[in-house]
Amino acid sequence: MTDFSGLRALFINTSLKRAASGSHTQLLLDASAKIMRKNGVEADHLYLLDHDVPPGVQPDMTEEGWERDDWPKLWEQVKAADILVVGTPLWLGEESSVCRVLIERLYAMSGKLNDRGQSFFYNKVGGCIITGNEDGIKHTAMTISFALNHLGFTIPPQADCGWIGEAGPGPSFGDDVDGKRAGFDNDFTRNNTTIMTWNLMHCARMLKEAGGYPNEGNDRNALGQGERFGFEYPEEAK
Repeated sequence: MTDFSGLRALFINTSLKRAASGSHTQLLLDASAKIMRKNGVEADHLYLLDHDVPPGVQPDMTEEGWERDDWPKLWEQVKAADILVVGTPLWLGEESSVCRVLIERLYAMSGKLNDRGQSFFYNKVGGCIITGNEDGIKHTAMTISFALNHLGFTIPPQADCGWIGEAGPGPSFGDDVDGKRAGFDNDFTRNNTTIMTWNLMHCARMLKEAGGYPNEGNDRNALGQGERFGFEYPEEAK
């Protein structure tokens, strides 16, 4: 029950730092990925600012006038993943602007269907990791989780985790504070990161072993499926 070989996870860091090496969020993403690798999951990392990914809701924004768009190439990594974990820092209680771009570009692919006529994101599971030194973990997790679920991802129980410091200016996750790393000894963060990671793996394996969701009632290619699968207005509304 603890061998998740055959599953693949993609951790996308939407930090505003120029490189992943300076990202506090990356530290917690790494902790989750380490648990997955110990249990047979192939875990990959993607740092969005390493690539040219313009905002927009089209699959390829060069068709909308942008000179370059790396998203079509990055999309291949998203397609290959059974598990997607979005990492973001907090700014004014919200996810980063880079995270919003990621959500827009995921939305741009929502018209793509799998071989059952379902959203291509069906049978993938999603979660999020949030760090900062201000409030906003639950609010931001709500925003990201809704976006992923609306696109077709399955969100397992307790599929978010994070760390924030005390109210007001202060150290960020992993900063050196009197010889200790800020947040590393926080039981709430450690526990929630562990639970989130395991629930993502459990859910992904259950979906894969079940062969995914049946397509009764959710096949977009089925014309008139509302009536076909039981939808009708009450008599008084006709």
